[in-house]
Amino acid sequence: MTRLDETARTAFLATHDGWEIEAETMRKTFMLQDFNAALGFVTRVGLLAEVADHHPDIDIRWNKVTLALSTHSEGALTAKDTELANQIEGLLR
Repeated sequence: MTRLDETARTAFLATHDGWEIEAETMRKTFMLQDFNAALGFVTRVGLLAEVADHHPDIDIRWNKVTLALSTHSEGALTAKDTELANQIEGLLR
């Protein structure tokens, strides 16, 4: 799988508010209404991730959910990460 180059990383960040890229991980913290909303969001993310066979690291702190994406098999960011990030963003539209 092709690793994301700097152009692809910059383009993604320019069109996706709140995401950060550090080394080979993209991360975003989502603020939800409360713990129940956060759990529901995590469940929906989990279903997307399972279908994509691409599983993010997930941290839940009451109404805050932080997701970290990286293609572990490649040791890098790839299109799998941006594709899942796009689907995750779609959950909140």
